[in-house]
Amino acid sequence: MENNLVPISSIIVAIIFVFLAIFQELLTLGFPLGEFTLGGYYKVLPKKLRTISAISSLILLFMAIVVLKHAKIFNGLDFLPTSILMWIITIALSLMTLANAISQSKKEKYTMTPLSGIAFLLCLYITLV
Repeated sequence: MENNLVPISSIIVAIIFVFLAIFQELLTLGFPLGEFTLGGYYKVLPKKLRTISAISSLILLFMAIVVLKHAKIFNGLDFLPTSILMWIITIALSLMTLANAISQSKKEKYTMTPLSGIAFLLCLYITLV
């Protein structure tokens, strides 16, 4: 019997990653959303951190592709070791969830912790099934 929850979970995770990539791009463009990231120390990120946000958005899009590829929703890029990459993504999400949970920024804590937590739990499920 095929497990239909893996593709659904993968699509949900990919949507979360795309949403976060858009958020990172808005930070890159100077939108005043800095209170939702990096401990909330900046309302608008300084230029050096905007570069990091731009790179983060690309990494998030790559992570979305990996998740969709692992669930066999995305065809192509057959050279990607999705099993290993899924473990790396899952472990990274667990650390991000913990970091968000202890953030001094209430905005980051109450928005990013649930997002990263849901993505972590779904990735863990996808990886283990």
